[in-house]
Amino acid sequence: MSPKTAQIRLVSSHPEVYEPCDDSFALVDALLADRTNILDHCPRLCLEVGCGSGYVIASLALMLGQELPGVYYFATDINPHALRVTRETLDAHAVDAELMCMDIASGLEKRLAGMVDVMVVNPPYVPTPDYEVGREGIASAWAGGENGRSVIDRILPVADRLLSDKGWLYMVTLTTNDPSQICLLMRKRGYASRIVVQRSTEEESLHIIKFWRDSDIQLDTKEILTTNKSVPARVKDSLVSQFSQLSFWRGTNSNCL
Repeated sequence: MSPKTAQIRLVSSHPEVYEPCDDSFALVDALLADRTNILDHCPRLCLEVGCGSGYVIASLALMLGQELPGVYYFATDINPHALRVTRETLDAHAVDAELMCMDIASGLEKRLAGMVDVMVVNPPYVPTPDYEVGREGIASAWAGGENGRSVIDRILPVADRLLSDKGWLYMVTLTTNDPSQICLLMRKRGYASRIVVQRSTEEESLHIIKFWRDSDIQLDTKEILTTNKSVPARVKDSLVSQFSQLSFWRGTNSNCL
């Protein structure tokens, strides 16, 4: 039997809440593609930042629930309408999560520090004027500021604080966001990365990237900090080379680093 995901007909809606679209489907497909690894990973706590309609967190709970009972699910959103819609979506699928209205995970950094085993984020990544970032209502779901990076760059250090030693982060990015640079920023924090799904639509090219702590990279990072060295040019060249080829890839499991 194929693992379950949330049914669109059971996903609740509201005029001020972002509905599941290509990026939501790509993120769920990435989780499905990596589901066997996630099951072997045996997460105890999963978190979605920016839950919107609840489609992604409900899908994650459904695809893991039967084989991994006892997992705790959390979800946050800055939009209170999104939390109500997410609750309705979860109830419609008979799954549960603790929901909190907050900016990114501002109220959870102490409570869940170093405890999150799986973190999923479909951030506001659309390039917009900076003044549109953080607006109330549905605009908060897509307004990403210059290069679509204003919110993404704030999420990365939060993810680093929340993730457990074995924690994994799955994040949606757009080509305009410069995903290779995002990988470099996370590498400096000791994370390896891999593209789980790449998908091109008429309007955008999406990359679902998985990040995890890597002991070898952490050792390299300590050396760089100690000796005041920069990231090796070979690493930068590798990232740029691989992301420049993404327009030819479709749903691969290719390594970023």
